Parts: sequence; structure tokens; C-alpha cells
Amino acid sequence: MSTQVHASIDEATVKQISEQLDEPEWLLETRLDALSALDDLGFPDVIQTPSQKWTNLDALDFERLVDPLEAAEEKDQVGPEGIDVLPFAEALDTHGELIEEHFGSVVDPQTNYLTALSTALFTTGTVVHVPEGVDAEDVTIRTTMNSRSLFNYTLVVAEESSSVTILERQESGSSVDGNRYYSGITEIAAAENSYVQFGNLQDLDETTYVYSLREADIDTYATANWIECNVGSHLTKSSVESHLNGDSSESKITGAFYGHDDQHFDIDARVWHNAEHTTADLVTRGVIDDEARSVYEGVQHVGRDAWDTSSYQRENTLMLSDESEADASPKLIINNHDTEASHSATVGQVSETDMFYMISRGLNERIARNMLVEGFYVPILEEIEVDELREDLQGRIQDRLQARE
Repeated sequence: MSTQVHASIDEATVKQISEQLDEPEWLLETRLDALSALDDLGFPDVIQTPSQKWTNLDALDFERLVDPLEAAEEKDQVGPEGIDVLPFAEALDTHGELIEEHFGSVVDPQTNYLTALSTALFTTGTVVHVPEGVDAEDVTIRTTMNSRSLFNYTLVVAEESSSVTILERQESGSSVDGNRYYSGITEIAAAENSYVQFGNLQDLDETTYVYSLREADIDTYATANWIECNVGSHLTKSSVESHLNGDSSESKITGAFYGHDDQHFDIDARVWHNAEHTTADLVTRGVIDDEARSVYEGVQHVGRDAWDTSSYQRENTLMLSDESEADASPKLIINNHDTEASHSATVGQVSETDMFYMISRGLNERIARNMLVEGFYVPILEEIEVDELREDLQGRIQDRLQARE
């Protein structure tokens, strides 16, 4: 491995983080195990061909970017009565057994080098616990990053027959010299007959390198839906995965991104059909402009025991400049013949026919293009149940379109 952080990150650093957060012994041991595993772990998989590696994560200068002892952030964690929305350190005091049961049960802390690094070094986080039978809306988690690096962890536990809708957002606060690094891990445990919608808007400044991994364990008759929106950062590696482990479980992964200047988005959406009568829908739409680049990989994996599976995937990228680049790799892996599945991906520019029609109705070229781009996102916006997230995303899209004029 070409990149190491051991010169600045060692066992003493991890112990200091754990001590400051007053953590139990089991969590400290989990952190130390992750730290010791770094030498044996590779970076997250990225799409590559014999002549090209589309996202080069191991070129990042972690030695310079990672400084967990100086982590600084502002966090707003708001939820309705009847559920718990707690800072991670506080939740350890009141929900210690719950966290011990679920921490690392969905996202393996040693999945790859970056998840292990996050497990060893995270200093902030949120635990959302929805008791059995409770319906909750308007859970909001806002993180403002004020340091060179920040490692964040989110755990959502939805008990049987409960429901919850969550908005998480990351943005930048005070500036620092040079680049930054943000890492976010999210685990969702959706119990039988529960419903979770988790929406995220990543809007960090364009000096920031971002790694995020979100996974859900979805039980019988349960649903976990993701809304993953990326507009900020210099480079983002974002992965969202749903594990349909219970019969008749469902998941929808909806993604949106807008890249400009020299931004780079590497987006993964994966679903694992592991039980009978499961349903999944993967829909991603993105716009890239200037010299921005996007890479998309979608995987639908149907297991041997996943009878009566329905799985669909669509990815569309709209290019606004000749210098932008986009690649897409949708995949179907089917091990059970009782399956209805499809996948598609398109990359193209604004339709000349649509532009001609709009201009012929009296609109100038700039307004016509902007209206077509906003219309391109409508199928995504219609899937967002959280009004604040939908309005925030619409606003950021409009900001980008106005800035290019």
C-alpha cells in the first residue's frame, strides 16, 4: 500500500480519542482492531480498465489531511418526541447495549482501508433510535465541518413496525489552509415491518475530499429508502448499499449529483437480494459541467434463495460542456431464474430538438437550457419526502445554473 498514516496516527492517538469520549472497553478494542488492520486492507474498489483507473483514492495525502485530535464541528440533532436523536457519546451512556449490538453489524469496520480508518478515528456521530410502533418525521442532523479532517458516524435503529424520515446534511464552516478530508459511515438496522427514509445532502466546500459509506440491513416486510445528493467537495467517493435480508423487504436508492469546475464524483449504488419476494429500484441522475467528471457503478445482486425478485436500475448523466467526462457501469448478477430485473445507463448532452422547441416559443438560450436542466431532475425531486431536502437540492441546482451564466 502506497499510503500510510501511521506516522501521525498510532495506538496512543486512538486511546486518547476513546478516553475523551469516555467509551466502553469493547468500543476501544474495536477501534484498535481497525487500526491494526490498516496494513492489510486495500482501498475501496473503483472501476478501472487496463489503461485507466477512474478514481485514484490512494493518491490522497492522508499524512497531511488527517488530524483527528484537532477535529472541530458544529452539529444540530433534532427529532420529535417519542424517539431518541442523540450525540454518539451521550447515547453510549443511555443506550450502551443497543449500540454494542448494532455497531459494525451492517458496515464491517474492516471493509476496506477507509472504513477501518474511520472506525479507528471517528470523533463525532449521531444515534437515532425509533421504538417499536412509533412513527417519526422531521429528524434532522446537520454537521458543519470546522477542521482539516472530520470522521462522522451515524447509527439508525428502527424497531418493529416503526417509521422514521431523516435528513442529514454536511457543509463547511470556518476555512482552513489547503485541502480537507471528511469521512461519514452510516448504518441502518430496519426491523420487521419498519420504514426508514434517509436523505443526505453533501455540500462541503470544494477543497474537501469525501468518503462516505451507507448500508442498511432490511428485515421482513421492512423498507429502507435512500436519497443520496452530492453537490460539494473536490472529490467524492460515495457508496450506498441495501441488504434485503428479510422476505418481502424493499429498498429504493435515489441519487443526484451536480458537478462543475474540476469536481469528481464516484458514485456506487448496490442492492443485495438475499430473501424471497424482495423489491429494489435504483435511480440516479446527475449533471456535469466545465471539466467535472462522474463515475457511476450500480450493482443488483440476486442470491440463490431470492425467489420472486424485482430489481430495476436507471442512471442518466447530462453533460453541459464538451470538456466534462462521464462513465457508467450498471451490473446485474443473477443467481435465481425467478427474477424480473433490468438496468440501463445513458450519457448525453441537452437535446438540440428540445432546445429548438423552447427557443421557438420565445425563450432565450440560457433560460431554455436552465429549464431543461431543472426538468431533468424532476423524477429525483419527486422521490424526496423531506421538504427541506428537496428545497435545499433545488436551491443548489439553481445556484449552479445561475453561476454558469
